[in-house]
Amino acid sequence: MTAPRVVVVGDVCTDVVALLAGEPSPGSDRPAAIATRGGGAGANVAAHLAALRTPVVLAGCVGDDVPGQALSRDLADGGVTLAVRTVPGAATGTIISLVEPGGERSMLADRGANLALRPADVPVPARGGHLHLSGYTLLDDGPRAAGLAALAAARDAGCTVSVDPASTGPLRWYGVDRWLADTAAATLLLPNADEARLLTGCTDPAEAARVLAERHPVVVVSLGADGALWAAGELLLHRPAHPADVVDTTGAGDAFTAGVLSVWTATGGRPDPAEALEAGLGRAATVVGRPGAR
Repeated sequence: MTAPRVVVVGDVCTDVVALLAGEPSPGSDRPAAIATRGGGAGANVAAHLAALRTPVVLAGCVGDDVPGQALSRDLADGGVTLAVRTVPGAATGTIISLVEPGGERSMLADRGANLALRPADVPVPARGGHLHLSGYTLLDDGPRAAGLAALAAARDAGCTVSVDPASTGPLRWYGVDRWLADTAAATLLLPNADEARLLTGCTDPAEAARVLAERHPVVVVSLGADGALWAAGELLLHRPAHPADVVDTTGAGDAFTAGVLSVWTATGGRPDPAEALEAGLGRAATVVGRPGAR
């Protein structure tokens, strides 16, 4: 494979999304609208980048099963170039997302074959290209070596690097100091508000963004319904969310990331901050109101 310009590293999963008709009812039944679709933080970002006409290679793993074959086929049909290894005897990852009225989500994760990712599975972007690493890759001992190797190789190749911290629960278990050390070379950090608070100890997302921008050249904090922040040096820029009739926020963060990265990579890592934020917010808005959308 010719060295690609943009490489995304992360999970490939089947998402099972249950939109609950009311609060969960332990020990009893609750009506729900249930949909199955492609997911996984790495696959989602890559799929959105391809839809935005950004050439992208996805590095990840699937099991030797029907879901793995279907996910790989759908990603390729959507324009994603695959560096996805099939792991014999492993099941493809599955995520169950329980969405309560109002959009609050609870996630149940069986990462399956994603835990078998190895350093050799990840192609190095072309010199001056871009690597995006889903934080889930670092948060488990299985794929962690691959994530660290990808970060080091991209840095040595003179690439820009973006990292998404992934989720506060696993991040807290992994350790904030450990995470900050592992990702110190990231050019662009993409936490949500809760992750930014956890990484800094700041209660105000804007202050958290400023603190993180002392470590990284650019920090972009997604704020859900409140929009997003761009922090770089002395600049702190806010943009409001795009109007949307919110049904399900599953995958919205990945869509936002892809929108930002589409502008970042098109400009060689020198985007106009407002343009990048608007691209991210616009992409996220296309997801939250349409159940079943990637």
